[in-house]
Amino acid sequence: MPRILITTDYLRPGDEVDQYLRTHGHTTVHSPLVGRRDPEQLVAALDGIDAALVANEPLTAEVLSRAPRLRAIVRTGVGYDSIDVVAAAELGITVSNLPGINANAVAEYTIGLMLAAARRLVQSAAGVEAGGWPREDGHELRGRTLGLLGYGAAARAVVPLAQAFGMRVLSTTGVPEKERSDWAVRFVELPELLATADYLSVHTALTERTRGLLGAPAFRQMKPTAILINTARGAIVDEQALADAVRTGQIAAAALDVVSDEPLAADSPLRNVDGIVVFSHLAGQTAEARAAAGLDGAAEVVAALAGRPRFPVDAHLLPQTSAAKGAE
Repeated sequence: MPRILITTDYLRPGDEVDQYLRTHGHTTVHSPLVGRRDPEQLVAALDGIDAALVANEPLTAEVLSRAPRLRAIVRTGVGYDSIDVVAAAELGITVSNLPGINANAVAEYTIGLMLAAARRLVQSAAGVEAGGWPREDGHELRGRTLGLLGYGAAARAVVPLAQAFGMRVLSTTGVPEKERSDWAVRFVELPELLATADYLSVHTALTERTRGLLGAPAFRQMKPTAILINTARGAIVDEQALADAVRTGQIAAAALDVVSDEPLAADSPLRNVDGIVVFSHLAGQTAEARAAAGLDGAAEVVAALAGRPRFPVDAHLLPQTSAAKGAE
């Protein structure tokens, strides 16, 4: 009977996901990820495990090499940069994500961060809590330009919401031109996006090409009134450069749902910078998105162990024998 490790923190023994996996003949082992986990603890958790339904676990080549029974990894989300996909493929392990599973949740949250930054809602509430009554002017979204860095499912879901607020939308993306069918979006190169956007919202994957993409040179190209919104991955932003840019007025503000090292470190340069607000990686965390991700993730685990993964991200890297291995 295959054993399934579940580390996503909102999945619990006895819930729908647990029942689904057990109904399909699997044994579940819950070890929720809360904060950071030592690699040795993760190796221990993977001992005797056939498949893993995971959060942002750091599944490195070293960790994977010490999990000889592991055949499938499924992320209960979209990003999979915490997994060494090449190492997994070399070991015959399928890696799957759930594309678009939380797009609506992320899109609504993105608009929420824009509104909070435009009206300085967090700062206002903090001022009241401290005994004050701040009355600083905010700004409206209507008539502003939203720049989308990336054009995946979440970015596409932002577009109609931004339109409803009367915003103009630009995007820089590697999505092939034939797949850019949205008449409401003007596609531009990165320099124009940086120079034009009043709100720059990050929706691209973390890769070696995008790591640190938004650093000092990028901030110098942006408007001094521009606001950065990041719901993608923290390491896309050079955090020291961002802190410097906001502190010196090179850009106006930043609302960050993600940071490079989570939870936010005590010595992070993002702390105590007026204009930078950091949230706790909540963009995709709605009850609706969680329910969908849990059940879709469980279905992907079952499919992957049967040798028929629906959303493999390493299919092009896997040896030809991997499908047979998964069906054993």
